[in-house]
Amino acid sequence: MSSKNTLTDAIKEDHQEMYEYYDNYKKAAGDSDAQARWARQLTWEIARHAVGEEIVVYPLMEKHMGHEGIKLANQDREDHQQVKEQLYQLESLTAGTNDYDALMTRIMAHLRQHNDSEETQDLPQLEPILGQEGSQQAAASFTRTKKFAPTRPHPSAPNKPPAETLVGFLALPIDKLKDMFSKFPTEEMKKVAEQDQK
Repeated sequence: MSSKNTLTDAIKEDHQEMYEYYDNYKKAAGDSDAQARWARQLTWEIARHAVGEEIVVYPLMEKHMGHEGIKLANQDREDHQQVKEQLYQLESLTAGTNDYDALMTRIMAHLRQHNDSEETQDLPQLEPILGQEGSQQAAASFTRTKKFAPTRPHPSAPNKPPAETLVGFLALPIDKLKDMFSKFPTEEMKKVAEQDQK
């Protein structure tokens, strides 16, 4: 992503990645190892994206959009909480099973609705207030924040800064250690998926 992208560009790019990872999960049906890898990649992206929004985007909405911004940010946090709880449930299930697939389908349906709301309601209201430069700065902060965000869902963690920021930094080393023993898509799997999407 270019440093000149707007906040909307950065968020839409993440949303698209989530959909691509989910599509790759579905395409891998019958291969539980590949499905587990794509599910882990999807969970990783959702967890980082949610924290980035909660630390950067929602405070901007609350600061600049008044009562409407507070209302939208609170609704978005509730949506994130529901998804975090469902992702946490996924960790106790086996990828590729009927229960796992059903929960994954519910998560993605909820996420699509949430993402569409952000793209059609939240961001179109926030962008003009931020202006081009403010939006680009917010996009850079959002992208930077994701580098330090936990890589797994933590439904019991706070979802507002500054407590969320501190808890996220504390959870990161533990998540990274768990990730060392988790399966993610191999580079070859990513290349094949990229070619399939063209």
